Amino acid sequence: MKACVDIGGTKVAVSLAQGRELAWRRTEPTAKDGQLAAQVLRMIDETRAQAGAPAVTEVGVSSCGPFALHGGMIEITAPNICPGGSVPLEAPLRARFSHVRIENDAVAALEAERRWGALQGIDHCAYVTWSTGIGVGLCVDGRVLRGKNSNAGHAGHMWVSDDASALCGCGNVGDVESLVAGSAIARRFAHDPPLLFEAAQQGDARAAATVDGLCDVLGRMLHNLAVTLDLQAIALGGSVFWHQQGWLLPRLRERLQGGPAALTRGVQLLPAGLGLAVGDYAALALVA
Repeated sequence: MKACVDIGGTKVAVSLAQGRELAWRRTEPTAKDGQLAAQVLRMIDETRAQAGAPAVTEVGVSSCGPFALHGGMIEITAPNICPGGSVPLEAPLRARFSHVRIENDAVAALEAERRWGALQGIDHCAYVTWSTGIGVGLCVDGRVLRGKNSNAGHAGHMWVSDDASALCGCGNVGDVESLVAGSAIARRFAHDPPLLFEAAQQGDARAAATVDGLCDVLGRMLHNLAVTLDLQAIALGGSVFWHQQGWLLPRLRERLQGGPAALTRGVQLLPAGLGLAVGDYAALALVA
């Protein structure tokens, strides 16, 4: 029996898996008092007991970041979960389970998309989530990139603007996330993303100009990823993108082009093959 754990800034979800089937999913608000690992352990135990399942031996954890390493073990440093410090995660889980794998949630989603979704058979690719935040997972030459602290892919924190009003939760001013993430849209334009996109599609010129500006920022990030890593394809997911993909996808595809043709010609921009379920399958991909 495998436990699949999805840790976000607002909630933790735990499911049990046998094969590719996920069952007995339960969620709770994310603990923000330093007790995240204890919460995850308790939720796994409660889910297993509720299911009447045998002992859990493998745990896959898809988690928001950034991460820090302490003694070679992953700790979470996300400011909305552990302001001013880090929270141990890997060490407490390894004390209980024989196999534990923890990855950034966008990296885990990338692996799910490569296994079951839109990026199957593609060795040079990325997964990008446009949601409450901006997350990215990267794969070059068939190898998923991780970096010194397993933080490779935090392209949402690329600095792209001098706009002093665009403050990111990480402390950056003018990074991609501070400009176009779902939380940033609500803060900057006093509209939740669905309302803004609805107004744009109904002919509101100001809303349409705002959406075009959002596509400019994210499209440039996608272009930069494609030309820096010589990618074949990028899969897009996340709630902001997914619910408006018919409106957003052609605009983002336009902005992906340009520059040296050898780098951008033929780069595919695709909706995530797993849709809004990609988060559920992300943790499973780590132990599949």
